[in-house]
Amino acid sequence: MSEKSHKTGLFFGSFDPVHTGHLIIAEYLTAHTDLDEIWFVISPQNPFKTEKEITGQEIRKEMLEIAVSGNPKFSICDIEFKMPAPQYTHNTLEALREKYPEKKFVLIIGTDNLEAFDRWKNFEKIMEMIDIYVYPRPGFESNRFLSHPTMHLIKAPLLDISSTYIRESFMENKPARFMLPEKVFDYIIKKGLYR
Repeated sequence: MSEKSHKTGLFFGSFDPVHTGHLIIAEYLTAHTDLDEIWFVISPQNPFKTEKEITGQEIRKEMLEIAVSGNPKFSICDIEFKMPAPQYTHNTLEALREKYPEKKFVLIIGTDNLEAFDRWKNFEKIMEMIDIYVYPRPGFESNRFLSHPTMHLIKAPLLDISSTYIRESFMENKPARFMLPEKVFDYIIKKGLYR
């Protein structure tokens, strides 16, 4: 395979915690699209969320490391840890393109992100600078922006799993065992997270 055709998908998230839904989507994208690898870009802080709501970045990175180990197509990118807050996607994309000029990056987002995409800082610039693969999220049927030539709807599995639901399940002492990779579940129990 020539270096030119090699594509890296950028899957942004707070991953608090990373769950099987994230991994299923990532695996699907490397198996059924032209993406050769996925970088999980871990965000220290989503500009739309408050500081109180989020688990420490090193703990979230450790959970991601546990989850992606063993899959050579998955990597973790913590470039945003070293960037000034708030972290905006267009700044991160520019930093990644500068650092890895040989890479062909593709942004991965869910249809839930399309609903508020025009609230993203410099969203028009993002659409001009990078191809965007959009996977379906239950309850978000929006076709906004999908007519743009850089937007591509991917028919990936429809998964109704969210990190919010998992955190709430732990707080309420309800089972969420099979929504998490086994070793991530064990890590959460061992560390007493989300109690």
